[in-house]
Parts: sequence; C-alpha cells; structure tokens
Amino acid sequence: MSSAREPSFRESVDLMFNRAVRLMDLSPGLEEKIRVCNATYTVRFGVRLRGQIHTFTGYRSVHSEHMEPVKGGIRYATAVNQDEVEALAALMTYKCALVEAPFGGSKGGLCIDPREWEVHELEQITRRFAYELIKRDLINPSQNVPAPDMGTGEREMAWMADQYARMNTTDINAKACVTGKPLNAGGIAGRVEATGRGVQYALREFFRDSRDIEKAGLSGSLDGKRVIVQGLGNVGYHAAKFLQEEDGCIITGIIERDGALVSAKGLNVEDIRAWIAQHQGVKGYPDATYVENGSAVLEEECDILVPAVLEGVINLDNAANIKARLIIEAANGPVTAGADEILREKGVIIIPDMYANAGGVTVSYFEWVKNLSHIRFGRMQRREEEARNQLLVAELERLSDYMGDTWSMTEDFKKKYLRGAGELELVRSGLDDTMRTAYQSMREIWHSREDVSDLRTAAYLVSIGKVAASYQAKGL
Repeated sequence: MSSAREPSFRESVDLMFNRAVRLMDLSPGLEEKIRVCNATYTVRFGVRLRGQIHTFTGYRSVHSEHMEPVKGGIRYATAVNQDEVEALAALMTYKCALVEAPFGGSKGGLCIDPREWEVHELEQITRRFAYELIKRDLINPSQNVPAPDMGTGEREMAWMADQYARMNTTDINAKACVTGKPLNAGGIAGRVEATGRGVQYALREFFRDSRDIEKAGLSGSLDGKRVIVQGLGNVGYHAAKFLQEEDGCIITGIIERDGALVSAKGLNVEDIRAWIAQHQGVKGYPDATYVENGSAVLEEECDILVPAVLEGVINLDNAANIKARLIIEAANGPVTAGADEILREKGVIIIPDMYANAGGVTVSYFEWVKNLSHIRFGRMQRREEEARNQLLVAELERLSDYMGDTWSMTEDFKKKYLRGAGELELVRSGLDDTMRTAYQSMREIWHSREDVSDLRTAAYLVSIGKVAASYQAKGL
C-alpha cells in the first residue's frame, strides 16, 4: 500500500478484511460474497418546514443477510454518504458475528445537521425518513432493526418505533422494530451506557492477561493508568466516567470540538461534562490547561488512548507521533489502514472497533429479545432469589449466635447479598460475559498463531469464520 494517499474509510475496511482472508482457506466465491455489500437503498424525500419544502437524502445499507434480522445504527450527520454507510454496515456484520449477536450487518444515515432544526421539525423529518424505510421493510422487527448512532438517540428511536406502530397496527412485536428506545417506550436498562461500559469491560479483560499487558509495554492493572479520551459524547463520557470512578484510571486529556483539556493530575469527567452542556465546549473550563488544537492532544504521552468520535482521526499524518502504548477504538474506524500499519510497526497494541464498541449492539440484542418476549428481565426471578438468599443469611445468623463475637456478617455484605438481580444488573452481567468471551476468542488466535501479530486481524479471522460457517450452512 502506498503511503502517498490515505485510504478512504471503506477502503480501510476492505484492506483490513483482505489482510485477514489471506490467512484463511476460503473459496474465492465465498470470500467475495462475505466482502461485498448486499444492497443499499437511497431515499430522497421532502418535508415542508419553515414555509418551504426541504429535500433530505438518507441511506440504509444491508451488508450481509447470513442471519436476519440485520442490525445497525442510523446516524445524522452532514458528512453521511453511501461509501461510509456501506463500510459501517460491513463492520456491523463482523461485529455481530464476533460477539455472537444473531444478526446480519446493516447501517443507515441521514444527511442532516440535527442542531440546525427545532425538536418538532426534527420529529417531522425523522418520521418521514422512517416512513420511507418502513414501507420497504428496511425497519422491521424480523428483517431490519436500527439503533442510535452519532447524532441520534433515544428520542429519535422512540419516534421511529411509534411511526412503525402507526403503520403496522396489528404487529404485536412492533416495539422490537428498533432498539435504543427510552425505558418508557420499550427500552432496556443500561442501553445508554452500553457502548462506554463495553469499552471498560474490554480493557478489564485485556488487563487480566499478563501476556497482553507485556505486549503493550505496560504493567500492573488499570489503576493509575493515564488515559486520553477523544470525544465526551455518549460513548466517550461513559467510558471515561467508569474508568475513572471504578477502575482508578487518571483521565489526563479530553478532546472536544473546540479544543482539548489536559491535566497531569487528572480531569473530573462529571464536571467537564456539565461544563460542556452549559457552554457548548470545553473552552474556559477553569481547572485544566486548554489546548486550542485539540487533535494535537492525541499525540500526548499517555498509557491508553480512547478515540470515541469519528473515523480516520488517527491517520498517516499523525500515526508516527502517537505515544500511547494501547489504543482502544471506542468509535468506528478511528484508525485508518495506513495508520494501523505504522502503529503495528511501532509496537502499539490496538483493541479494534469491531470488538471494543460492540457493547451497544450487545445490549441492543438484549432489548430486542426483551421486546419479543414482552417481559422485563428479572421480573420472574428477582424476589425468589432474594427469598433464597434470605434463608441462607438467616441460617448463618442463627449459627453465629453459638459463636459469639468471633464471627458475624457486615451489614454491607448482607445488603449486597440479599439484593436480587434486576434488569440493569442482568444486562451488565450479560454484557460483561459477552465482552470477555469475544476477547478470549481473539486472544487465543493472537497468541497461538505466528502469522497473526495483532488483535484486529484476530478479530477479523474469528468473525469472518463465523459468517462463512453461516453461509456454508445455507448451502453456499
């Protein structure tokens, strides 16, 4: 690959796919079937707003239907285009296969800056976009299930779900047509935090194996590790918050649209989040050093770098200057194929996007199952668990009466032990198990095969192998 030109996002995905399939024994026909995008639908629709008709362009791409429904977010951004949507749909195919979510890969986008429109206008636009997709079964509980992405959230998903229900009044599973909904509209506890929580669980699993830590040139645990986060949106905020509050990481840099904040002693994630909400940026925040050229902070000294915004932020221009020993791709495609090669040669370990940000689709899977089963997780068993635990605690307390002061349970232990698992605890448990299992499948290949030198290739090998097995089972 020539270093003269930066590959596009879609080219980067194809280059990384090709690097992996060279190490596999697939027929050329099956390899091509897995690589190409099955279909992309482009819609151009008009909405009367502010006294005139505005025309919007949207996309929904289906990469692979080896399993159905297909799954993938819908993003609202002015830079949305067909190539980007198709690349993201491909990543969704591999991501779902890697974490064993029973979906094919899809992705959608609408060319729009949501900040330019009032809420009621955005609702009109969203409902019309949803209408165009729904009538072609590109939103459907059994065929295509969108979710939030950049520029969208619970609100937009609620509008889409309601639009589907209006158009399919007898579909008992209507709520399962999209995921990432608010709790009061059929959502699931823990979905908003899911991608950021998945980043935390991924790093925890990485630090459980001394071989992985050593490969990254690090030591010890997550406690005390210096972390720079790019983007304090939903994913970056939750990842930074959990790593800081629960794992003892020191957030030394936060990069936002209008610049960056740095502090060797650590930044208060909650304070900065509140500041951004009030001031629409980080500039002026009092308890840190402000850096106007925020992207330059990507090159600062740190142990772990968390790019959590857009694709291509680490590229041929800055890859050689990256000083982090470990990069975890919380966004989709933040490291280009060219940068990936430079970083691997430097010995930087990259935890790839198709695994690192799979927390969102994992919990979306749980939400979809909840909607199809029509019951909240934990509702049937929680109180029975508490009753059983109470029996054990009561018996232990009875026995302790014979032992005097030599043994007793603390009140904190009793409180935690007696509490049965509700939906949030079950979702976090399922996400943790998923992230551990998926990482272990990558780790096994990474450490056992001499021709696999990085986690990204290992991830592609695992996921492509699973997609190939699905197609072969269909007779292809």
